[in-house]
Order: sequence, then structure tokens, then C-alpha cells
Amino acid sequence: MGVLGLGLLLPSGQVQSRKCIEDVIRFAAEENLFLMADEVYQDNVYAKGCAFHSFKKVLFEMGPKYSDHVELASFHSTSKGFMGECGFRGGYMEVVNMDPAVKQQLTKLVSVRLCPPVPGQALLDVIMNPPQPGEPSYKQFMLERQAVLGNLAEKARLTEEILNQVPGIQCNPVQGAMYSFPRIEIPERAVRLAQVMALISRYKSSSIDLDEPQV
Repeated sequence: MGVLGLGLLLPSGQVQSRKCIEDVIRFAAEENLFLMADEVYQDNVYAKGCAFHSFKKVLFEMGPKYSDHVELASFHSTSKGFMGECGFRGGYMEVVNMDPAVKQQLTKLVSVRLCPPVPGQALLDVIMNPPQPGEPSYKQFMLERQAVLGNLAEKARLTEEILNQVPGIQCNPVQGAMYSFPRIEIPERAVRLAQVMALISRYKSSSIDLDEPQV
């Protein structure tokens, strides 16, 4: 069995703290669970005081008690993230401490599949090895990256603000990822009215005619 770990929670739009990730790792260790870390939105952090924490990094910083035993698979994708290049299908999975027999079967499964699209592989290389300081394209890359993330952060703030202006809707700050998760509070009177309407609808659809005497 396994447990899915999300550094940036979907669809709530919240960012997990380091402590929360440590708790997930401890739980996986105690219950002997395979931990799967979906980290495709690791760059999409908007709220002040929030930061992305890699499950693998936290795992190894917790020491051999966990880093030598907890089975972990980390996922990243070219199709998500702040650029949203959904047309380029590509991604990777890194496994740590995987049972050798399971890893052998996984390798076999991957080997018999068709090759991933070449453009997606090329884009994945760019994502994994972005321009570095001193390189010709670094300045332009950082300008475009900051512009996109800044625009997404403003949309996140605006989404929260507008939703909280609607009576009966409450939305927590969108800290990261690409989603908000508002709570809709339905007035008690509306609930009672819906229950009455449901009873009326059920009565109308029944075959019982209350005007006719029943034998």
C-alpha cells in the first residue's frame, strides 16, 4: 500500500510546511507505506512565508532511521508547473529505497513501452538544467519566469478576494499550485426548502394516488 504526498496540496491551493512533510514521512515509516510525492507545482508558490520542500530532501535530512528505509517515488512533469506546457508530454519519476524485486518489474514495464515524445524529453532537459548565472539567456529566462509567476500570484490573490466577497462563500488564501478551494455555506432555510421540494418531487413521481381510496 502507499500514501500520496503533495508538497502543494491539490485542489486546496495550500503549501505544506516542512513539519507536515516530516509527519507524513514518519507515518509512512510507521505503517510501512510506499510514499509517492507529486511535486509538479514546486515553482508555483505565491504566499509570503511559504516555501516548497522536497520530500526527498526532507527525508534524507531526517537521518538514516528514515532515509535508509522509507520507499519514496518523486514525480515531476513538463506538462504542468508555471509554464503550463500541456502540449509537451514529458516527466520523470525518481525512486529511493524501492524493493529490488519491485524495481525489476518497474524497469521491465518501462522498457516495453514506446519511447516518450522527443520534444517532451528535450523540454524536460531544459527544465532540469535551466540557464545559470553568467550564461547569455539567464537574464531573459529570469525575467520571463518572474513575470509568469508574478501574474499567477496576482490571479491567486484576486481569486481569493472575489470569492470572499460573495455571501456564503469562504476561501482561504491561495498559497500555491493552480487551484482554489472555496467553502460554500448553504443557509438552513435553503436546506429545509430543498428537503420540502424533494418530498414534493418524490410524491409526484410515485404511483400512489391519495385521492383514490386504497383497497
